[in-house]
Amino acid sequence: MDPSPAFDRISARELDKSLRQEDAPLLVDSLSDDHFQQVHLPGAQNACVFQVTFLNRMAELAPEKGIFIVVYGSRAETRDAETAAGKLMRAGYTRVAVLEGGLAAWQAAGYPLEGEAPEDAVASPTAPVIERRHYRIDKANSIIQWVGRNPNTHHTGRLRLSEGFMDVRAEGIAGRFVIDLASIENTSLEGDENQPILIAHLLSDDFFWADLFPTAVFSIERLDPIAGGHLTTPNYTVVGLLEMTGVRAPLTFPATLAVLPDKRLAAEAHFDFDRTRWNIIYGSSRFFDHLGMHVVFDLISVQLKLVSL
Repeated sequence: MDPSPAFDRISARELDKSLRQEDAPLLVDSLSDDHFQQVHLPGAQNACVFQVTFLNRMAELAPEKGIFIVVYGSRAETRDAETAAGKLMRAGYTRVAVLEGGLAAWQAAGYPLEGEAPEDAVASPTAPVIERRHYRIDKANSIIQWVGRNPNTHHTGRLRLSEGFMDVRAEGIAGRFVIDLASIENTSLEGDENQPILIAHLLSDDFFWADLFPTAVFSIERLDPIAGGHLTTPNYTVVGLLEMTGVRAPLTFPATLAVLPDKRLAAEAHFDFDRTRWNIIYGSSRFFDHLGMHVVFDLISVQLKLVSL
């Protein structure tokens, strides 16, 4: 439950009438400054609710907390204006109202907008708009983090890509990524004399058998959009094949794709996979009895961060 005192709501028609009066309210756009520059209601001031300095900005705009303030956001489905109003009420402002339906409702009612591009700045994408082209991986800024566990503890580390690309075409998205197994790092035993022993253990035929299989290769067969996915939630299901230790097996996981401001492509994913499908069976009680202290859980946790050039 929101502990804020209740704030009022005002329709676009009521706001238009109120703004024409001598004691017009202070009109506050709660969206980002970049968006405000593109489009805003006439006479509005900007105080971005996503900024930690929101209340400081409001103190500049409204030092008197009894002033009538109308806050608006993007549209009826978003909570930007309501969040701003709640912050204001908790900060002691006593006359706060929210524009019902936000900027979209104001525009739909036919009232004027101002800014650099008021005609198309209301819509906000809920999924990334990915340009169709060839993307090469940025090896320096792409990383694979892993976690392996046993009943007593867990170990963490990193792996690096030696090469990779994604092709985005009208018929779908495909790609290929090569993981350099010799790049494996352990971070949980930093400074411990057992750290190089663990790394050698992981590179041996007990696990990745890197002398014989120096790379692991993941090939994307397709990316399926996830219904209801957003920019901040998994929005694609990655369907592909992972070739490792001489075994090629399917691997599917959810991922969040995003387009960076400079048009580069970024992807994040975190998931568990069963290492024994690739014949990495050391310490697995499904294949060995009497393991004692050598038990290792079958599932490995992976977090991927991929960025294109």
